[in-house]
Amino acid sequence: MKKTISALTLLILLSANAFAQNTFNKLKLDSLLDVLAANNRRIASVAISQNGKIIYQKATGIAATGAPATVNTKYRVGSISKMFTATLIFQLIDEGKLRLSDPLSKWYPKIPEADKITIGLMLKHRSGLFNFTNDSTYATYFTQPQTEQQQIARFEKLPKAFEPDTKSAYSNTNYVLLGFIAQKVTGKTYAQLIKERIVNKLGLTKTYAGGAINPKKGEAQSFKYRNGWPPETVTDMSVPGGAGAIVSTPADLARFIEGLFNGKLVSDNSLNVMKTLNGNFGSGMFAYRFDGKTAFGHNGSIDAFNSALAYFPDEKLAVAICSNGGTFSVDNMLLAVLKIHFGQAYQLPVFSNIKLSDADLTKYTGVYGITQAAVKITVAKKDAVLTAQATGQSDFPLEPIGPNKFSFDPAGIVITFNTEKGELNIEQGGRGTIFKKE
Repeated sequence: MKKTISALTLLILLSANAFAQNTFNKLKLDSLLDVLAANNRRIASVAISQNGKIIYQKATGIAATGAPATVNTKYRVGSISKMFTATLIFQLIDEGKLRLSDPLSKWYPKIPEADKITIGLMLKHRSGLFNFTNDSTYATYFTQPQTEQQQIARFEKLPKAFEPDTKSAYSNTNYVLLGFIAQKVTGKTYAQLIKERIVNKLGLTKTYAGGAINPKKGEAQSFKYRNGWPPETVTDMSVPGGAGAIVSTPADLARFIEGLFNGKLVSDNSLNVMKTLNGNFGSGMFAYRFDGKTAFGHNGSIDAFNSALAYFPDEKLAVAICSNGGTFSVDNMLLAVLKIHFGQAYQLPVFSNIKLSDADLTKYTGVYGITQAAVKITVAKKDAVLTAQATGQSDFPLEPIGPNKFSFDPAGIVITFNTEKGELNIEQGGRGTIFKKE
């Protein structure tokens, strides 16, 4: 459920490739997925749809222990669920049962600043509601079933993050509450609303509000690679609710977003409101820019599941990725899929598979700065992988390729460390810049 939106933006800023439409190289996309799976960097399922027709599908890796993934494997999609929840809310607005101006206090008056927080502010992450998944108590209960009353009692105790409508900040709390409100307004469960108002209308067959993972029903488990693929800890789906409880496949996600943009779920006016950005956020969706093209969608992360969904209205193109394990960023994988689809130059990643000890990685970690600019690069360890993060951007994994040298192939980045001088040299496009450790 955490926010993971800006890696794609970073990579686009780093890329100077010109847009060119060429024949879609499906074999190259197959190779990308195969390379990532063979090197234990990402196991995933991908679907591409154009003009309402699926033109590409492929799945790699395992769905559950001992069971290979197929294109019909169903994955938890994390925060892509917010697009579904926002759709429900705008349907109720279209029907006159809700208004964007309705205050949160109408349903939950004891939540801090509830009288100042509106449905519209919650949809755009401008409510000031503290993100409950960042609270120190979250780790104590996220694997256990929770009632609405338990969740609300916690939300009432959380401090406000900021004054409502003074800025934007991603918060899962907004969409858990929106899911609860949709239930109160309709008298139906969230699962019923998803089925009746979205799934049945679009004829989706593999999408629903999830419960306990059941591999016998084709549901994927999530895994983190540790010299094998042991299952990851599982969130109880009563916890994320409207913020992250949807289970689906890439093909169904593509059909969902096509239906949304083709007027099958909400009015044109509501769709326009959903697409209108305030800061980084629309209502239940983000905007992606790819070489002058604009797409709308969302991404998701829950346990070791990661997902991405993007729709280009002008091209009538939908791209969906669902994954249940790996360290290769799904945002960067989305960028690679788009480059391959649109015929841009893209070099498949090459992995050295050099193994470094925890001590080896630790010596590189720290914050590196440069006097000529405010940008800093933070190098950290995550699950035995070295990552780099530029100021204001998402982190990306670094692949060891030699002594003190690492790369990030999707963006053509090579970082060389000089531990004696406390420096790193970041090279891209033939140019290098030295950052000093603070």
